[in-house]
This record gives sequence, C-alpha cells and structure tokens, in this order.
Amino acid sequence: MRIIIHDSYEALSKWAAYYVARRIREFNPTPERPFGLGVPAGTSPVGTFQQLISLHQEGKVSFQNVVAFGLDEYVGIPEDHPQSHQSVLWNEFFSQIDIPAENVHLLNGNAPDLEAICEEFEGHIVSAGGMQLFLGSIGPDGHIGFNEPGSSLSSRTRIKTITKAARAADARWFGNDINRVPKTGLTMGVGTFMDAQELIIVVSGFNKSRALQKILEEEVNHMWTVSMIQLHRRAMIICDDEATSELKVGTVKYFKDIERENSGLPEL
Repeated sequence: MRIIIHDSYEALSKWAAYYVARRIREFNPTPERPFGLGVPAGTSPVGTFQQLISLHQEGKVSFQNVVAFGLDEYVGIPEDHPQSHQSVLWNEFFSQIDIPAENVHLLNGNAPDLEAICEEFEGHIVSAGGMQLFLGSIGPDGHIGFNEPGSSLSSRTRIKTITKAARAADARWFGNDINRVPKTGLTMGVGTFMDAQELIIVVSGFNKSRALQKILEEEVNHMWTVSMIQLHRRAMIICDDEATSELKVGTVKYFKDIERENSGLPEL
C-alpha cells in the first residue's frame, strides 16, 4: 500500500486529481471499453473534484467515456434535496464535466424495492467492466460509505443502518438537527469497492488522524472497515500532514522517504 503525504489539503487534492486524470488517459477509454470510476460525496473529495474540473476545462482530461458509480445515498430524502448525495455529486462534479448523464449510476434511496436497486447497481458495475479506480474518503471512525464499524468486510451493495455517531456528524448539513438526518442509507459494500482494480483514499485533517493510524499501523479490523484496503493489490492513501498526527514519527518518515521521488505532480 502506498502512502503519499502532502503538506496541505490543497496539495493532496491537486495530486489526487492529476493521478486520476493520468489513469483515465492511460486507459484510453472508448464507448465499448469505458473507464469505471467510483466516487464519494462529502467534503473530503471536493478539492479533488475541483481540480479535475479544472483539468477538464484545460482540455487535459475527458470523461466522455467514463462510467461513474456513486458510493452511497441516504434513504428517504428527495433526490433534489441539497444533501442527497445525488445532488452533491451533480452540483460539485458531474454537471461541470463532459460525462454523459447515462454514464452516471447513483443509488436511488427512494426506490420502492431497495434490495432490487442494490442488485441492479452491482449489475451496472459488472456491465461496465468493473471499476478501474475507486476514489474514496473516510469518517473519523474509519467508516467508508455507510459501512459503519462492525460491517462485513466481504459485503456487497446493500441497505445499512446509519449509526447515531455518524448521524450526529452529518447533522451540520441538516440544520444541526440529528432528527432530520436519515437513519438508513444504501451503500457499496466493502467487497464491492475492493473489487476495483485500484483504490485511492483521500484523508485530510486532524479529526481523521486516529482512523489513519488504525489503518496504517494496526491489523485489518471490521471495526475500522477501511483497514480492509491493506489487503488490496493496488491501494494508495493520499493524505495531508495534519492527518498523520497520531502516526509514529518513524512511520511518517518512512513513507515520506520512499515516496520522495513521487511527490511532484503526476505527468499528464
């Protein structure tokens, strides 16, 4: 597993965007052979999205033959609700790049048969040839998507109860009222995103430092679900200095040393 440490959120976001753009260009996708890309909502990936939008506007990357898969969605709030993940992803990213609407697959938390929607979503991933790259972010307790602590590490896309702690954290987007935060959601499973050819997890800020320490310096543990990426054949964490606050000094020095030559922006 690679760990790329930057001095700021802005620097990690730019590096991540250049890396994703390079992977898309190297793959050279076509309508018959699209590039499958998993993406999360939330605040951590916003900087990466903004940088990818800039690269697209500069003509350095096209999403015309990219098929995107949203990581998760709340159950029971309107699609046009400002905090639905569909709204967030379209407003923050998809509407500002050249990806065709039919190439965007997002979980529908208002479907009459939620289990069927989850199975259909898995089918879309298979039909696209799988995800070439999954871009993820994590919560302070190491959850990814709605795969809360204790989730199965072989799980597939499914309905999940959202913990009170996660709802309390999300309440800031719902007028600081935890009662307005949905209690259930749909999410890719850990096994689903682990099937991607490559994983990138962006981690920023002191409040994620304990989770990062658990991921890097301890064993795989279903109570820190993202720790499963230790077992992936091609996984990378891109983080800032603040997120390394709880790592051993030796751990930070080690990864900075071995990745020193890769600290510049990936070439496009």
